Amino acid sequence: MNILFVSLGCDKNLADTEMMLGLLRKKGYTFTDDEEQADIVIVNTCCFIGDAKEESIQILLEMAELRKAGRLKVLIAAGCLSQRYQEEIRREIPEVDALVGTAAQEDIAVAVEEALEGSGGNYYRDLDTPPAVCGERIVTTGGHYAFLKIAEGCDKHCTYCIIPKVRGSYRSIPMEVLEAQAKKLAEDGVRELILVAQETTLYGADLYGKKCLPELLRRLARIDGLKWIRILYCYPEEITEELIKTIAEEPKVCHYLDIPIQHASDQVLKRMGRHTTQEELRKQIGRLRERIPDICLRTTLISGFPGETQEDFEELYRFVNEMEFDRLGVFPYSREEDTAADLMPEQIAQEIKECRRDELMELQQAIVCDKADEMLGQELTAMIEGKIANEDVYVARTYRDAPNVDGYLFVSAGRNLETGDFVKVLVTDSREYDLIGELAEDREDNS
Repeated sequence: MNILFVSLGCDKNLADTEMMLGLLRKKGYTFTDDEEQADIVIVNTCCFIGDAKEESIQILLEMAELRKAGRLKVLIAAGCLSQRYQEEIRREIPEVDALVGTAAQEDIAVAVEEALEGSGGNYYRDLDTPPAVCGERIVTTGGHYAFLKIAEGCDKHCTYCIIPKVRGSYRSIPMEVLEAQAKKLAEDGVRELILVAQETTLYGADLYGKKCLPELLRRLARIDGLKWIRILYCYPEEITEELIKTIAEEPKVCHYLDIPIQHASDQVLKRMGRHTTQEELRKQIGRLRERIPDICLRTTLISGFPGETQEDFEELYRFVNEMEFDRLGVFPYSREEDTAADLMPEQIAQEIKECRRDELMELQQAIVCDKADEMLGQELTAMIEGKIANEDVYVARTYRDAPNVDGYLFVSAGRNLETGDFVKVLVTDSREYDLIGELAEDREDNS
């Protein structure tokens, strides 16, 4: 039986998908990327914001047409959308044979088997169930980097976010389990390990009574084969001195932090249910840059949150201009039912949300261009991602670039390189969010 597995949404969802793929492979299933060859389709859905929800629904509807036409034997919806909208999916898309909730990934093989027998149903577990783990997974990122999901759920309850209701409370995965997973990934050729969770900075607080991300980093850094360890989703108020010290001192830990701050106006932050003020954000950013001078800071912002005045937006604009983040993404506020923000007065018109988003991104483009100019002439270590067809140019990433969200370094090379190779590159030019360079050894040979 061939399975087409469609993974939507974030990298945390992708880690879940890879685990489910591993469970299905153990049962003897094979996989395809071609819907024409598929007997079974599983869609791991997302519902974090409106666009993600619409994409998930659209894919399910397209697959439902194949199921209706008899070209598929089974259609399964998994993940956040199926957790949140169980009754609606059953009512509106009856072609879906089984639903698998966010805490029930371990039931995926049973769901497939029972659906093939004609008795597919709903597979859900209590959202406070310990996170599912799998000894073997199928890495879908090319094999040279992989996401390591270190915790499930969230306790923050930001007023705009549905995650606690579809993913449950914060639950860390035991350290020895993560070590075993990381060792297996390294043995299979993974060179870069990217730690993800709804919030990585709180790792271990529920299991061990204290935040243990620094200890986890030190243990992972001892694993042979790993070259880079990257941390995403660090809430700024939870970043400790010990974490900063560990990042600064552990050679394998990238000097890169993703710290989603969402806004800089104190009144908007309060309405969002965030636990920081602008002053605290400034102090934390200053501390990070003082202790780790070459750190690359990425953040995300929400434009047009309910009640955001023009003055609030201008305050955010000034903050971004002064902080000069290395990487930044902006998302127009998306109303999500069953969240506190959805019921707030003073909802902002969509065109204003998007206009404010565009203004911030235009500012960020100018900041990125200035920072790119500062990189010219520098020699950076880069990991090869692939090659441009018919050219002696390779696509690479530096420690400053997380996959799928940041830019690339395009490398001219006078010799063959393999995906996953680490090379020294001299930066010679830049274009928008990307850098251009050449192998440092080639420049030496030609000088």
